[in-house]
Amino acid sequence: MKIVPQISAEEAARFVQDGAVLMAGGFGMTGNPVHLLHALAVRPVKDLTLISNNVGEEGLGGGRLLANGQLKKAIGSFFTSNPAAVAAAQSGQLVVELMPQGTLVEAIRAGGAGLGGFYTRTGLGTVLTQHSETKVIDGVEYVFVPALRADVAFIRAYCADTAGNLIYRMTERNFNPVMATAADVVIAEVEEIVPVGALSPDEVVTPGSFVDYLVQAHTTLEELGSSAAVDSGGKQVGEARMNMARRALAELKQGDVVNIGVGIPTLVANLITPEHGIVLHTENGMLGVGPAPRHGGAMEHPVNAGKQPVTALPGSSYFDSALSFGMIRGGHIDVAIMGGLQVDEAANLANWAVPGKPLLGVGGAMDLASGAKRLIVTMTHTDDQGRPKIVPQITLPLTAQRAVNTVITDLAVFRFIQGRLTLTELMPGASLEQVRSKTSAAFAEALA
Repeated sequence: MKIVPQISAEEAARFVQDGAVLMAGGFGMTGNPVHLLHALAVRPVKDLTLISNNVGEEGLGGGRLLANGQLKKAIGSFFTSNPAAVAAAQSGQLVVELMPQGTLVEAIRAGGAGLGGFYTRTGLGTVLTQHSETKVIDGVEYVFVPALRADVAFIRAYCADTAGNLIYRMTERNFNPVMATAADVVIAEVEEIVPVGALSPDEVVTPGSFVDYLVQAHTTLEELGSSAAVDSGGKQVGEARMNMARRALAELKQGDVVNIGVGIPTLVANLITPEHGIVLHTENGMLGVGPAPRHGGAMEHPVNAGKQPVTALPGSSYFDSALSFGMIRGGHIDVAIMGGLQVDEAANLANWAVPGKPLLGVGGAMDLASGAKRLIVTMTHTDDQGRPKIVPQITLPLTAQRAVNTVITDLAVFRFIQGRLTLTELMPGASLEQVRSKTSAAFAEALA
């Protein structure tokens, strides 16, 4: 039986040399190998390329490497959660390569599986793929994405045995299992190490053959950053936003598998009960999302796509990000509910970037908008300057082409019926005159 060496975080950090490509697991600070990254932050190592969903938070995880000037480049999907990363990209200190989250994890999976890359429809026609190779397969256009590998991977698991077999806790899997396959040296930071035989083979997610070294380290609440705890008092939510969440819930039927995005869509989860028979999916690796807990944080609860602690309804399951996005791209998600910045007459969606701000936070939006069987967009009818968000043609960076089925705003419900934008319902307190005056797109009217 293989015995994996147990080393300190300081010893682990010495495997990363100047100019290395480093993978780091985690979704936000959940499942983040924070102790390994902090040990690396005190070493005189520079010019690193970090492959990670995000660059930690300010002062935490990859955020320390960034603050020290150790990072030359970052490849990931959502950097806007760390304002320091945004500032570094704007100043030219950090080169950023932004990828849709599902594309990122699949590129890592391909690298770990010995593949040269893969073709995907995600991001087609957007600014993120404008220089990519494309190919038509069975009459459908796809974008080619090269595989990703690293010199060293820092990952986080909950428990290991001395043979290096790993198990994970709740949504701490995210990128960790797939990164364990895609680096020359894999170092797993774990909460506990047990003797061989203490783990059931049925529990093991990452076989020990992928793991080179183990580091035992305890994660504290402070190291979980913004996911450390939920406000037990909750935040006051405006009635207009709750009306949109309730109306979105009314679109769902028993048995639906539904992805909920951040913002207004997150409120839908707080309305869900087991009696609805609806299975909520979150892109970071969970089916069965329930309402926010009254107390606690990511030590006791899973987290959602907004890195917020949530509860797990009966029948829930956890899995890694590669499987999660395979569900999405494979057409196994019935409905996606997400926010929007603009929807146009051709059912195109823009929801991830605005002019004047760096393009640093696409997350899983492109994957979901193109992969779900049905897309519901919830958004305010106008922006903060009173400009219409339902427009003749989108002017903001594209998320997905011809993808939207239903739009729910604080004023109205629109559907695309036979390809035409159609007003089908007014929201409580709204008038037809308001909707007409605040919608610049042409639309048909089919009010009951």
